[in-house]
Amino acid sequence: MYQPEQYGVVLAFMVVSMVCWGSWANTLKLCPKFPFPLFYWDYTIGLVVGALVWAFTLGSMGTSGVPFLEDLGKVGLASIVWAAAGGAVFNVANLLLVAAIDIAGMAVAFPIGIGLALVIGSAGGYLLAPAGNPKLVLGGVVLVAAAIVCDAMAYRQRSGGAGKVQTRGIVVSLIAGALMGTFYPLVTRSMSGPGYIAGPYTIAFLFICGAVISNIPVNLILMKKPVNGSAPLSMSEYFAARPAWHLCGILGGIIWATGGVASFTASRAHSVGSAVSYALGQGATMISAIWGVFIWHEFAGASFKAKMYLAAMFVLFVLGLGALALSPIY
Repeated sequence: MYQPEQYGVVLAFMVVSMVCWGSWANTLKLCPKFPFPLFYWDYTIGLVVGALVWAFTLGSMGTSGVPFLEDLGKVGLASIVWAAAGGAVFNVANLLLVAAIDIAGMAVAFPIGIGLALVIGSAGGYLLAPAGNPKLVLGGVVLVAAAIVCDAMAYRQRSGGAGKVQTRGIVVSLIAGALMGTFYPLVTRSMSGPGYIAGPYTIAFLFICGAVISNIPVNLILMKKPVNGSAPLSMSEYFAARPAWHLCGILGGIIWATGGVASFTASRAHSVGSAVSYALGQGATMISAIWGVFIWHEFAGASFKAKMYLAAMFVLFVLGLGALALSPIY
């Protein structure tokens, strides 16, 4: 398999993770009449496709470790359980995050949900596998937390009288973030001893298997009782959807899987560790906010005060991510 160790290459992997995790939700925006639980069936197909593509390419070439299939045959039960559990937790969190996007918009759901996940996931990852300058890691996380507050204030300014929807969107985002913050420490645990330690491409595949399996009961429940308060859904509506919508869902899954593989691979580099890799990947909050504000115009017509909060949010994100990027080398 291919395992980068030079920091410049590892940093590039983390940037890829950040861009992918911050961009996949645009595929949901491309099919606005496709309810998110139905979209999610195609999304999970894309997750599997993406994981397999990278497993049989980068995961089967290079001089580090062993090829994917051989690695998969050697992996121990404990690693399988930890990775699959991480995928299951991620799946529930991601379903709620997609619901939050549907309710509140990307510029709100991603910074609040994923920002909270950054704080929880980074702390858990650092405790399991300490790496990087702790002061810079802590400083970066604090700056990102401040950015989350600024984004929430901007949303309050923008939303005005939509109190019920506003509260629901923020609450769902917070729950999704709390769950999302726990999946990466589980992945970190799956890639640590004792016993045989599987490579990141194998772990990514097992992780996604856990997500897909857990999706069946969880998504069926959300179809019957949608979080956004809409009418119950049926599988007949899924099969009646436009082919382009199905392709958008699959593409969204492939994009996320690409970011996941990049993040897991970067976390195995000796100079980085899981906390920094996960934290930088969660720069997705800034990427998604850029999409939401400048492409989807979610804050069009917002007050000057709301726009100032947004400006502060972007500045704080840049400073926080910069501190995290420098933590492995200072």
